Amino acid sequence: MTQIAYREFLGDSPNWFKLSILVFLVLCFPLKMVVGTTVIGWMFLGMFILTLAMALKCYPLQSGGLLGLGILALGLTSPETVWHEIQANLGVLALLIFMVSFIYFMKPLLTFVFAKLIVNVRSKWMLSLMFSVMAAFLSAFLDALTVTAVLIAVFVALYGVYEKTRSANIANIYHDGASAQGVLSDDSLEKFRAFIRSLVMHGAIGTALGGVTTMVGEPQNLLIADKMGWDFIQFAQEMSHVTIPAVIAGFLTCIALELTGILGYGAKLDPEVRSILKGYIQEEDEKRTQREIYGLFVQGICGVLLVIGLALHIMEVGLIGLCLLVAVTALTGINEEHQIGHAFEESLPFVSLLCIFFIVVGMIHDLHLFSPIIQWVLALPIEDQPRAFFLANGLLSAISDNVFVATVYINEVKAAFDAGDISRAHFDSLAVSINTGTNLPSVATPNGQAAFLFLLTSALAPLIQLGYVRMVIMAFPYTIVLTIVGFLFQ
Repeated sequence: MTQIAYREFLGDSPNWFKLSILVFLVLCFPLKMVVGTTVIGWMFLGMFILTLAMALKCYPLQSGGLLGLGILALGLTSPETVWHEIQANLGVLALLIFMVSFIYFMKPLLTFVFAKLIVNVRSKWMLSLMFSVMAAFLSAFLDALTVTAVLIAVFVALYGVYEKTRSANIANIYHDGASAQGVLSDDSLEKFRAFIRSLVMHGAIGTALGGVTTMVGEPQNLLIADKMGWDFIQFAQEMSHVTIPAVIAGFLTCIALELTGILGYGAKLDPEVRSILKGYIQEEDEKRTQREIYGLFVQGICGVLLVIGLALHIMEVGLIGLCLLVAVTALTGINEEHQIGHAFEESLPFVSLLCIFFIVVGMIHDLHLFSPIIQWVLALPIEDQPRAFFLANGLLSAISDNVFVATVYINEVKAAFDAGDISRAHFDSLAVSINTGTNLPSVATPNGQAAFLFLLTSALAPLIQLGYVRMVIMAFPYTIVLTIVGFLFQ
Protein backbone atom coordinates (compact mmCIF):
# COMPACT_ATOMS: atom_id res chain seq x y z
CA MET A 1 0.00 0.00 0.00
CA THR A 2 2.85 2.40 0.90
CA GLN A 3 4.63 1.65 -2.39
CA ILE A 4 1.42 2.29 -4.38
CA ALA A 5 0.87 5.62 -2.60
CA TYR A 6 4.52 6.55 -3.22
CA ARG A 7 4.23 5.85 -6.96
CA GLU A 8 0.93 7.73 -7.20
CA PHE A 9 2.50 10.73 -5.46
CA LEU A 10 5.43 10.83 -7.88
CA GLY A 11 3.25 10.36 -10.97
CA ASP A 12 5.02 11.15 -14.24
CA SER A 13 6.79 14.24 -12.94
CA PRO A 14 10.53 14.28 -12.18
CA ASN A 15 11.08 12.37 -8.96
CA TRP A 16 13.51 14.89 -7.50
CA PHE A 17 11.04 17.75 -7.90
CA LYS A 18 8.08 16.32 -5.98
CA LEU A 19 10.40 14.76 -3.43
CA SER A 20 12.16 18.10 -2.92
CA ILE A 21 8.80 19.76 -2.20
CA LEU A 22 7.93 17.05 0.30
CA VAL A 23 11.33 17.35 2.02
CA PHE A 24 11.05 21.15 1.99
CA LEU A 25 7.66 21.04 3.71
CA VAL A 26 8.93 18.63 6.37
CA LEU A 27 11.99 20.79 7.10
CA CYS A 28 10.02 24.04 7.26
CA PHE A 29 8.30 23.17 10.52
CA PRO A 30 11.50 23.05 12.64
CA LEU A 31 13.17 25.75 10.50
CA LYS A 32 10.40 28.21 11.33
CA MET A 33 11.47 28.13 14.98
CA VAL A 34 15.09 28.83 13.99
CA VAL A 35 15.06 31.37 11.14
CA GLY A 36 11.67 33.02 11.69
CA THR A 37 8.63 33.54 9.52
CA THR A 38 10.14 36.15 7.18
CA VAL A 39 12.93 33.88 5.95
CA ILE A 40 10.52 30.94 5.64
CA GLY A 41 8.15 33.19 3.68
CA TRP A 42 10.85 34.07 1.14
CA MET A 43 11.77 30.39 0.90
CA PHE A 44 8.16 29.50 0.09
CA LEU A 45 8.04 32.26 -2.52
CA GLY A 46 11.20 30.88 -4.15
CA MET A 47 9.80 27.35 -4.16
CA PHE A 48 6.53 28.53 -5.70
CA ILE A 49 8.44 30.23 -8.51
CA LEU A 50 10.26 26.93 -9.04
CA THR A 51 6.92 25.11 -9.42
CA LEU A 52 6.04 27.57 -12.20
CA ALA A 53 9.38 26.92 -13.86
CA MET A 54 8.55 23.20 -13.87
CA ALA A 55 5.09 23.77 -15.37
CA LEU A 56 5.71 21.61 -18.45
CA LYS A 57 6.82 18.66 -16.33
CA CYS A 58 4.26 18.97 -13.55
CA TYR A 59 1.22 21.24 -13.64
CA PRO A 60 1.73 23.82 -10.83
CA LEU A 61 -1.68 23.17 -9.27
CA GLN A 62 -0.42 20.03 -7.54
CA SER A 63 3.10 21.10 -6.55
CA GLY A 64 2.05 24.69 -5.83
CA GLY A 65 -1.00 23.41 -3.97
CA LEU A 66 1.20 21.38 -1.64
CA LEU A 67 3.18 24.53 -0.89
CA GLY A 68 -0.08 26.39 -0.30
CA LEU A 69 -1.20 23.79 2.20
CA GLY A 70 2.18 24.11 3.90
CA ILE A 71 1.81 27.89 4.12
CA LEU A 72 -1.58 27.53 5.80
CA ALA A 73 -0.38 24.75 8.10
CA LEU A 74 2.57 26.88 9.27
CA GLY A 75 0.30 29.85 9.91
CA LEU A 76 2.17 32.10 7.44
CA THR A 77 -1.22 33.36 6.34
CA SER A 78 -4.81 32.66 7.34
CA PRO A 79 -7.78 31.21 5.44
CA GLU A 80 -9.55 34.54 6.04
CA THR A 81 -6.77 36.43 4.23
CA VAL A 82 -6.84 33.97 1.34
CA TRP A 83 -10.61 34.28 1.03
CA HIS A 84 -10.29 38.07 1.07
CA GLU A 85 -7.76 37.86 -1.79
CA ILE A 86 -10.12 35.60 -3.75
CA GLN A 87 -13.03 37.98 -3.19
CA ALA A 88 -10.88 40.95 -4.26
CA ASN A 89 -10.01 39.13 -7.49
CA LEU A 90 -13.43 37.65 -8.19
CA GLY A 91 -13.62 39.72 -11.39
CA VAL A 92 -10.45 38.08 -12.73
CA LEU A 93 -11.73 34.61 -11.83
CA ALA A 94 -15.11 35.26 -13.48
CA LEU A 95 -13.29 36.56 -16.56
CA LEU A 96 -11.31 33.33 -16.82
CA ILE A 97 -14.29 31.09 -16.25
CA PHE A 98 -16.74 32.73 -18.64
CA MET A 99 -14.75 34.84 -21.10
CA VAL A 100 -12.23 32.12 -21.94
CA SER A 101 -15.09 29.66 -22.30
CA PHE A 102 -16.89 32.06 -24.65
CA ILE A 103 -13.70 32.33 -26.75
CA TYR A 104 -13.83 28.53 -27.14
CA PHE A 105 -16.97 28.91 -29.26
CA MET A 106 -15.29 31.62 -31.32
CA LYS A 107 -12.56 29.25 -32.53
CA PRO A 108 -14.00 28.69 -36.05
CA LEU A 109 -14.07 32.42 -36.80
CA LEU A 110 -10.71 33.11 -35.16
CA THR A 111 -9.04 30.24 -36.98
CA PHE A 112 -10.57 31.40 -40.27
CA VAL A 113 -9.28 34.97 -39.86
CA PHE A 114 -5.83 34.30 -38.42
CA ALA A 115 -5.06 31.34 -40.68
CA LYS A 116 -5.65 33.51 -43.73
CA LEU A 117 -3.46 36.19 -42.20
CA ILE A 118 -0.59 33.79 -41.47
CA VAL A 119 -0.73 32.17 -44.91
CA ASN A 120 -1.06 35.38 -46.94
CA VAL A 121 1.48 37.60 -45.13
CA ARG A 122 4.85 36.18 -46.16
CA SER A 123 7.11 38.72 -44.44
CA LYS A 124 7.82 37.34 -40.96
CA TRP A 125 8.73 40.66 -39.36
CA MET A 126 5.60 42.25 -40.76
CA LEU A 127 3.45 39.36 -39.57
CA SER A 128 5.02 39.54 -36.10
CA LEU A 129 4.47 43.29 -35.94
CA MET A 130 0.84 42.82 -36.96
CA PHE A 131 0.30 40.31 -34.15
CA SER A 132 1.98 42.62 -31.65
CA VAL A 133 0.02 45.70 -32.78
CA MET A 134 -3.32 43.85 -32.81
CA ALA A 135 -2.67 42.37 -29.36
CA ALA A 136 -1.70 45.80 -28.01
CA PHE A 137 -4.72 47.52 -29.51
CA LEU A 138 -7.16 44.90 -28.26
CA SER A 139 -5.60 44.82 -24.78
CA ALA A 140 -5.92 48.60 -24.46
CA PHE A 141 -9.71 48.30 -24.73
CA LEU A 142 -10.36 44.71 -23.67
CA ASP A 143 -8.24 42.70 -21.28
CA ALA A 144 -4.87 40.99 -21.65
CA LEU A 145 -6.27 37.63 -20.47
CA THR A 146 -9.03 37.77 -23.08
CA VAL A 147 -6.58 38.57 -25.87
CA THR A 148 -4.20 35.84 -24.70
CA ALA A 149 -7.08 33.36 -24.71
CA VAL A 150 -7.75 34.33 -28.33
CA LEU A 151 -4.09 33.76 -29.28
CA ILE A 152 -4.04 30.39 -27.53
CA ALA A 153 -7.26 29.25 -29.23
CA VAL A 154 -5.98 30.26 -32.68
CA PHE A 155 -2.58 28.60 -32.40
CA VAL A 156 -3.92 25.41 -30.81
CA ALA A 157 -6.30 25.11 -33.77
CA LEU A 158 -3.58 25.76 -36.35
CA TYR A 159 -1.18 23.35 -34.67
CA GLY A 160 -3.95 20.77 -34.69
CA VAL A 161 -4.33 21.19 -38.47
CA TYR A 162 -0.62 20.62 -39.01
CA GLU A 163 -0.38 17.71 -36.57
CA LYS A 164 -3.42 16.00 -38.10
CA THR A 165 -1.90 16.20 -41.57
CA ARG A 166 1.49 15.08 -40.31
CA SER A 167 0.03 12.08 -38.49
CA ALA A 168 -1.95 11.09 -41.57
CA ASN A 169 1.21 11.24 -43.72
CA ILE A 170 3.16 9.18 -41.22
CA ALA A 171 0.38 6.58 -41.24
CA ASN A 172 0.65 6.46 -45.04
CA ILE A 173 4.40 5.89 -44.76
CA TYR A 174 3.90 2.85 -42.57
CA HIS A 175 1.10 1.58 -44.77
CA ASP A 176 2.56 2.26 -48.23
CA GLY A 177 6.27 2.33 -47.49
CA ALA A 178 6.68 5.88 -48.80
CA SER A 179 9.60 8.07 -47.78
CA ALA A 180 9.35 10.78 -45.11
CA GLN A 181 10.24 14.14 -46.52
CA GLY A 182 9.66 17.82 -45.88
CA VAL A 183 6.90 18.34 -43.41
CA LEU A 184 7.33 14.89 -41.92
CA SER A 185 10.84 15.60 -40.67
CA ASP A 186 11.51 16.47 -37.04
CA ASP A 187 13.40 19.53 -38.23
CA SER A 188 10.30 20.83 -40.01
CA LEU A 189 8.21 20.23 -36.88
CA GLU A 190 10.71 22.16 -34.74
CA LYS A 191 10.68 25.05 -37.19
CA PHE A 192 6.89 25.16 -37.06
CA ARG A 193 6.97 25.18 -33.27
CA ALA A 194 9.58 27.97 -33.30
CA PHE A 195 7.42 29.94 -35.74
CA ILE A 196 4.37 29.73 -33.45
CA ARG A 197 6.46 30.40 -30.32
CA SER A 198 7.79 33.65 -31.74
CA LEU A 199 4.36 34.85 -32.87
CA VAL A 200 2.65 33.99 -29.59
CA MET A 201 5.42 35.69 -27.57
CA HIS A 202 5.16 38.84 -29.69
CA GLY A 203 1.42 38.73 -29.12
CA ALA A 204 1.79 38.17 -25.37
CA ILE A 205 4.22 41.07 -25.03
CA GLY A 206 1.81 43.11 -27.15
CA THR A 207 -0.90 42.59 -24.52
CA ALA A 208 1.42 44.17 -21.95
CA LEU A 209 2.23 47.09 -24.27
CA GLY A 210 -1.44 47.87 -24.81
CA GLY A 211 -2.48 46.98 -21.28
CA VAL A 212 -0.35 49.70 -19.69
CA THR A 213 -1.94 52.53 -21.69
CA THR A 214 -5.54 52.61 -20.45
CA MET A 215 -7.45 52.14 -17.22
CA VAL A 216 -9.18 48.99 -18.51
CA GLY A 217 -6.04 47.34 -19.91
CA GLU A 218 -5.03 45.60 -16.67
CA PRO A 219 -6.89 44.98 -13.38
CA GLN A 220 -4.49 47.16 -11.35
CA ASN A 221 -4.95 50.07 -13.77
CA LEU A 222 -8.60 50.31 -12.74
CA LEU A 223 -7.59 50.25 -9.09
CA ILE A 224 -5.05 53.05 -9.60
CA ALA A 225 -7.51 55.14 -11.61
CA ASP A 226 -10.07 54.77 -8.81
CA LYS A 227 -7.58 55.91 -6.15
CA MET A 228 -6.55 58.89 -8.30
CA GLY A 229 -10.05 59.89 -9.41
CA TRP A 230 -9.09 59.65 -13.10
CA ASP A 231 -11.48 58.78 -15.92
CA PHE A 232 -10.56 56.85 -19.09
CA ILE A 233 -9.21 59.87 -21.02
CA GLN A 234 -7.35 61.41 -18.10
CA PHE A 235 -5.70 58.11 -17.21
CA ALA A 236 -4.40 57.70 -20.77
CA GLN A 237 -3.14 61.30 -20.81
CA GLU A 238 -1.37 61.04 -17.44
CA MET A 239 0.43 57.86 -18.56
CA SER A 240 1.17 58.94 -22.14
CA HIS A 241 4.62 60.49 -21.53
CA VAL A 242 5.82 57.00 -20.51
CA THR A 243 3.48 54.63 -22.34
CA ILE A 244 3.78 56.09 -25.85
CA PRO A 245 7.60 55.81 -25.97
CA ALA A 246 7.38 52.34 -24.38
CA VAL A 247 4.85 51.08 -26.96
CA ILE A 248 6.93 52.44 -29.85
CA ALA A 249 10.09 50.89 -28.38
CA GLY A 250 8.26 47.57 -27.98
CA PHE A 251 7.20 47.51 -31.63
CA LEU A 252 10.74 48.40 -32.77
CA THR A 253 12.09 45.59 -30.58
CA CYS A 254 9.67 43.18 -32.27
CA ILE A 255 11.02 44.14 -35.70
CA ALA A 256 14.65 43.99 -34.55
CA LEU A 257 14.24 40.51 -33.01
CA GLU A 258 12.70 39.12 -36.19
CA LEU A 259 15.33 40.67 -38.46
CA THR A 260 18.24 39.46 -36.28
CA GLY A 261 16.71 36.09 -35.42
CA ILE A 262 18.20 35.97 -31.92
CA LEU A 263 16.90 34.26 -28.75
CA GLY A 264 14.45 31.99 -30.58
CA TYR A 265 12.95 34.58 -32.93
CA GLY A 266 13.08 34.85 -36.71
CA ALA A 267 11.75 31.36 -37.56
CA LYS A 268 9.82 31.45 -40.83
CA LEU A 269 6.89 29.35 -41.96
CA ASP A 270 8.14 26.31 -43.86
CA PRO A 271 6.84 26.25 -47.48
CA GLU A 272 5.46 22.75 -46.93
CA VAL A 273 3.64 23.84 -43.79
CA ARG A 274 2.32 26.91 -45.57
CA SER A 275 1.08 24.59 -48.31
CA ILE A 276 -0.69 22.40 -45.71
CA LEU A 277 -2.38 25.37 -44.04
CA LYS A 278 -3.31 26.87 -47.40
CA GLY A 279 -4.76 23.57 -48.53
CA TYR A 280 -6.68 23.26 -45.28
CA ILE A 281 -8.14 26.76 -45.66
CA GLN A 282 -9.11 26.08 -49.27
CA GLU A 283 -10.66 22.74 -48.34
CA GLU A 284 -12.60 24.28 -45.46
CA ASP A 285 -13.84 27.10 -47.70
CA GLU A 286 -15.06 24.63 -50.31
CA LYS A 287 -16.91 22.30 -47.96
CA ARG A 288 -18.30 24.99 -45.65
CA THR A 289 -22.04 24.49 -45.32
CA GLN A 290 -24.74 27.14 -44.99
CA ARG A 291 -25.05 26.19 -41.33
CA GLU A 292 -21.34 26.83 -40.77
CA ILE A 293 -21.47 30.14 -42.65
CA TYR A 294 -24.36 31.15 -40.41
CA GLY A 295 -22.25 30.14 -37.39
CA LEU A 296 -19.37 32.38 -38.54
CA PHE A 297 -21.84 35.22 -38.99
CA VAL A 298 -23.17 34.79 -35.44
CA GLN A 299 -19.63 34.59 -34.04
CA GLY A 300 -18.71 37.78 -35.88
CA ILE A 301 -21.67 39.64 -34.36
CA CYS A 302 -20.75 38.33 -30.91
CA GLY A 303 -17.17 39.49 -31.49
CA VAL A 304 -18.38 43.02 -32.28
CA LEU A 305 -20.62 42.97 -29.20
CA LEU A 306 -17.63 41.85 -27.13
CA VAL A 307 -15.53 44.82 -28.24
CA ILE A 308 -18.40 47.27 -27.64
CA GLY A 309 -19.29 45.78 -24.26
CA LEU A 310 -15.71 45.81 -22.98
CA ALA A 311 -14.86 49.23 -24.39
CA LEU A 312 -17.92 50.80 -22.75
CA HIS A 313 -17.51 48.60 -19.64
CA ILE A 314 -21.28 48.09 -19.46
CA MET A 315 -20.80 45.36 -16.85
CA GLU A 316 -18.06 43.22 -15.32
CA VAL A 317 -15.91 41.47 -17.92
CA GLY A 318 -16.86 38.02 -16.66
CA LEU A 319 -20.56 38.81 -16.97
CA ILE A 320 -20.04 40.04 -20.53
CA GLY A 321 -18.37 36.72 -21.30
CA LEU A 322 -21.24 34.79 -19.72
CA CYS A 323 -23.86 36.74 -21.70
CA LEU A 324 -22.04 36.18 -24.98
CA LEU A 325 -21.47 32.51 -24.09
CA VAL A 326 -25.21 32.11 -23.76
CA ALA A 327 -25.86 34.04 -26.98
CA VAL A 328 -23.36 32.25 -29.21
CA THR A 329 -24.42 28.77 -28.05
CA ALA A 330 -28.16 29.50 -28.17
CA LEU A 331 -27.97 30.93 -31.69
CA THR A 332 -25.77 28.18 -33.14
CA GLY A 333 -27.71 25.15 -31.97
CA ILE A 334 -25.40 24.05 -29.14
CA ASN A 335 -27.89 22.62 -26.67
CA GLU A 336 -26.25 19.65 -24.93
CA GLU A 337 -24.46 19.96 -21.61
CA HIS A 338 -21.37 17.98 -22.62
CA GLN A 339 -20.86 20.25 -25.67
CA ILE A 340 -20.77 23.28 -23.41
CA GLY A 341 -18.69 21.54 -20.75
CA HIS A 342 -15.66 21.22 -23.05
CA ALA A 343 -15.40 25.01 -23.16
CA PHE A 344 -14.51 25.15 -19.46
CA GLU A 345 -11.70 22.58 -19.58
CA GLU A 346 -9.05 25.16 -20.47
CA SER A 347 -9.89 27.78 -17.85
CA LEU A 348 -10.87 25.91 -14.68
CA PRO A 349 -7.45 24.35 -13.91
CA PHE A 350 -5.92 27.82 -14.19
CA VAL A 351 -8.65 29.30 -11.99
CA SER A 352 -7.75 26.70 -9.37
CA LEU A 353 -4.07 27.57 -9.74
CA LEU A 354 -4.83 31.27 -9.24
CA CYS A 355 -6.59 30.46 -5.97
CA ILE A 356 -3.41 28.69 -4.86
CA PHE A 357 -1.47 31.76 -5.98
CA PHE A 358 -3.64 33.90 -3.71
CA ILE A 359 -2.38 31.86 -0.75
CA VAL A 360 1.16 32.99 -1.63
CA VAL A 361 -0.08 36.57 -2.11
CA GLY A 362 -1.79 36.40 1.29
CA MET A 363 1.47 35.22 2.85
CA ILE A 364 3.35 38.14 1.29
CA HIS A 365 0.71 40.51 2.69
CA ASP A 366 0.54 39.05 6.20
CA LEU A 367 4.33 38.75 6.61
CA HIS A 368 4.92 42.21 5.06
CA LEU A 369 7.67 40.77 2.89
CA PHE A 370 7.73 43.81 0.60
CA SER A 371 7.34 46.48 3.31
CA PRO A 372 11.09 47.16 3.77
CA ILE A 373 11.40 47.94 0.06
CA ILE A 374 8.41 50.30 0.16
CA GLN A 375 9.75 52.11 3.22
CA TRP A 376 13.18 52.45 1.64
CA VAL A 377 11.76 54.00 -1.53
CA LEU A 378 9.60 56.48 0.41
CA ALA A 379 12.68 57.54 2.37
CA LEU A 380 14.53 58.60 -0.82
CA PRO A 381 14.66 62.24 -1.97
CA ILE A 382 11.44 63.28 -3.72
CA GLU A 383 13.08 63.76 -7.12
CA ASP A 384 14.44 60.18 -7.05
CA GLN A 385 11.25 58.48 -5.90
CA PRO A 386 9.40 58.09 -9.25
CA ARG A 387 12.24 56.14 -10.88
CA ALA A 388 12.90 54.17 -7.69
CA PHE A 389 9.20 53.28 -7.50
CA PHE A 390 9.29 52.18 -11.13
CA LEU A 391 12.24 49.82 -10.56
CA ALA A 392 10.99 48.50 -7.22
CA ASN A 393 7.52 47.80 -8.65
CA GLY A 394 9.04 46.10 -11.68
CA LEU A 395 11.29 43.86 -9.61
CA LEU A 396 8.58 42.83 -7.16
CA SER A 397 6.01 42.31 -9.94
CA ALA A 398 8.39 39.99 -11.78
CA ILE A 399 8.64 37.67 -8.79
CA SER A 400 5.11 37.90 -7.41
CA ASP A 401 2.02 39.50 -8.98
CA ASN A 402 1.60 42.96 -10.50
CA VAL A 403 -1.95 43.43 -9.21
CA PHE A 404 -0.86 42.72 -5.64
CA VAL A 405 2.23 44.95 -5.89
CA ALA A 406 0.24 47.82 -7.38
CA THR A 407 -2.39 47.47 -4.65
CA VAL A 408 0.20 47.63 -1.88
CA TYR A 409 2.10 50.57 -3.37
CA ILE A 410 -0.86 52.75 -4.34
CA ASN A 411 -2.41 52.27 -0.89
CA GLU A 412 0.86 53.33 0.80
CA VAL A 413 1.24 56.37 -1.46
CA LYS A 414 -2.43 57.34 -1.04
CA ALA A 415 -1.98 57.18 2.73
CA ALA A 416 1.08 59.46 2.48
CA PHE A 417 -0.91 61.93 0.34
CA ASP A 418 -3.90 61.91 2.71
CA ALA A 419 -1.52 62.59 5.59
CA GLY A 420 -0.14 65.62 3.75
CA ASP A 421 3.36 64.16 3.38
CA ILE A 422 3.42 64.56 -0.43
CA SER A 423 1.88 67.02 -2.89
CA ARG A 424 -0.78 66.20 -5.47
CA ALA A 425 1.73 66.60 -8.33
CA HIS A 426 4.11 64.17 -6.65
CA PHE A 427 1.21 61.81 -5.96
CA ASP A 428 0.36 61.86 -9.67
CA SER A 429 3.95 61.12 -10.70
CA LEU A 430 4.20 58.21 -8.25
CA ALA A 431 0.91 56.77 -9.56
CA VAL A 432 2.37 56.82 -13.09
CA SER A 433 5.50 55.05 -11.80
CA ILE A 434 3.43 52.41 -10.04
CA ASN A 435 1.29 51.68 -13.09
CA THR A 436 4.15 51.55 -15.59
CA GLY A 437 6.41 49.72 -13.13
CA THR A 438 3.92 46.91 -12.58
CA ASN A 439 3.16 46.59 -16.30
CA LEU A 440 6.44 46.98 -18.19
CA PRO A 441 9.36 45.27 -16.34
CA SER A 442 6.95 42.57 -15.16
CA VAL A 443 7.12 40.96 -18.63
CA ALA A 444 10.41 39.45 -17.43
CA THR A 445 8.72 36.34 -16.01
CA PRO A 446 5.37 34.53 -16.23
CA ASN A 447 4.86 35.39 -12.53
CA GLY A 448 4.44 39.07 -13.27
CA GLN A 449 1.30 38.99 -15.38
CA ALA A 450 -1.67 36.65 -15.21
CA ALA A 451 -1.85 36.53 -19.02
CA PHE A 452 1.71 35.18 -19.21
CA LEU A 453 1.04 32.61 -16.50
CA PHE A 454 -2.12 31.58 -18.36
CA LEU A 455 -0.07 31.08 -21.53
CA LEU A 456 2.58 29.06 -19.68
CA THR A 457 0.01 26.67 -18.20
CA SER A 458 -2.22 26.48 -21.29
CA ALA A 459 -2.67 23.55 -23.68
CA LEU A 460 -0.54 25.41 -26.23
CA ALA A 461 2.67 25.59 -24.16
CA PRO A 462 3.57 21.85 -24.27
CA LEU A 463 2.66 21.64 -27.97
CA ILE A 464 5.19 24.30 -28.92
CA GLN A 465 7.59 23.50 -26.03
CA LEU A 466 7.27 26.91 -24.42
CA GLY A 467 8.56 26.41 -20.90
CA TYR A 468 9.29 28.85 -18.09
CA VAL A 469 12.98 29.30 -18.87
CA ARG A 470 12.42 29.66 -22.62
CA MET A 471 9.68 32.21 -21.94
CA VAL A 472 12.03 34.24 -19.73
CA ILE A 473 14.79 34.11 -22.36
CA MET A 474 12.46 35.20 -25.17
CA ALA A 475 11.05 38.03 -23.02
CA PHE A 476 14.53 39.20 -21.98
CA PRO A 477 15.17 41.74 -24.79
CA TYR A 478 11.71 43.22 -24.29
CA THR A 479 12.36 43.41 -20.54
CA ILE A 480 15.60 45.33 -21.02
CA VAL A 481 14.19 47.75 -23.60
CA LEU A 482 10.91 48.45 -21.78
CA THR A 483 12.67 48.87 -18.43
CA ILE A 484 15.20 51.34 -19.84
CA VAL A 485 12.59 53.35 -21.76
CA GLY A 486 10.18 53.36 -18.81
CA PHE A 487 12.95 54.44 -16.43
CA LEU A 488 14.18 57.28 -18.68
CA PHE A 489 10.72 58.76 -19.29
CA GLN A 490 9.54 58.82 -15.67
